[in-house]
Amino acid sequence: MSNLFDYKHEMSALQFTPAQKAQLVRSTAAAAAQKHPRKHRRPIFRTAVIAAAMAVALVAGSSAAGILPAPADVFAPLFGGTVAQTEVIDKIGHPIGASASSNGITITADAIIGDRYNACVVYTITREDGEPFEYEPNEWGYLGLVFEEGWIDIANTHGGSRNIGYHGSSGFIDPTPGDNSIQYFQQISSDTPLNTGNATADFKNLQAWGHSAEGEHNLLTLADGRWKLRFAMDYEDSAVYLANGETFSQNGLNFTIDEISVSPIAVRIAYTVDSTPVWSGSDSGQESDEDAREAARFMENVEVLLTKTDGTVLEIDSGGTVSPDAENNVAHCTKSNILNEIIPLEELASISVGGVVYEIPNA
Repeated sequence: MSNLFDYKHEMSALQFTPAQKAQLVRSTAAAAAQKHPRKHRRPIFRTAVIAAAMAVALVAGSSAAGILPAPADVFAPLFGGTVAQTEVIDKIGHPIGASASSNGITITADAIIGDRYNACVVYTITREDGEPFEYEPNEWGYLGLVFEEGWIDIANTHGGSRNIGYHGSSGFIDPTPGDNSIQYFQQISSDTPLNTGNATADFKNLQAWGHSAEGEHNLLTLADGRWKLRFAMDYEDSAVYLANGETFSQNGLNFTIDEISVSPIAVRIAYTVDSTPVWSGSDSGQESDEDAREAARFMENVEVLLTKTDGTVLEIDSGGTVSPDAENNVAHCTKSNILNEIIPLEELASISVGGVVYEIPNA
């Protein structure tokens, strides 16, 4: 790496070690033999939504049933379904209805919710033969399924998830066990606005973790196919915006807070550091210990706390980007995270960034 490298730290963090992969397989295999009670709040299982450039053929259409589901019904399994949460989803969530079919599987983009820099899209995956998906969730509530390739490209982000400061998570859940459909979600955070323009979602080959004849864990293809969908990133920006150049210092660095956005679904902080990171220059493709420590000075060590009106304090574990500006000897950084639940703005009191506290207007 070099000082001119636009360091996308979240992408490095999303690489799993062999031990982590083995643990994921063990958890999925155990879930296949024993049911786990579904937990309302699940930690987001982070996977990158990045892939190599592909030729794109776009498909747009209505939902398979012809009637678009209500966004509140779509997002409740992920973010909760209290009356207050439902009211927020109904206000800022938008139905989509684009779908594509291949080899007996239909994927429909049901709805989208978010703010200017963060979005969550939920898809329904349906077996056209009416048979159920016979996969049990693991201890975190996720199904042990993956796409061989799966990404989302948003037109106004100058190349989408493949080329800019862009991170996110994805996963499969089964809100109604025993029927012929499951849900897939993509959560996206970007350095540039998301809520305009068009998006293309492209998925290839639905796979599941299984066992080989020799007892080894491997991926089994459930359905060969290619599903391409196009839809508008058309939803309301639900965030309030704070910060006006306040500063703090830590770990030998000085930070200037450029902008904070807080919405019922996500938090984003943009700040400038009066130095650039010094990378180790390793060519291994893996983040070295030295680079991890350097990245932490600019990213992880910046504490973000969200306080609710009832006194509950949430520590926001954010992904983000560090973009060195060698000419001016500064680094432009962003930290952002989609919350595990919808929190109405009237239930949020304040946010603290590096010890600087801002009240959140909620009237």
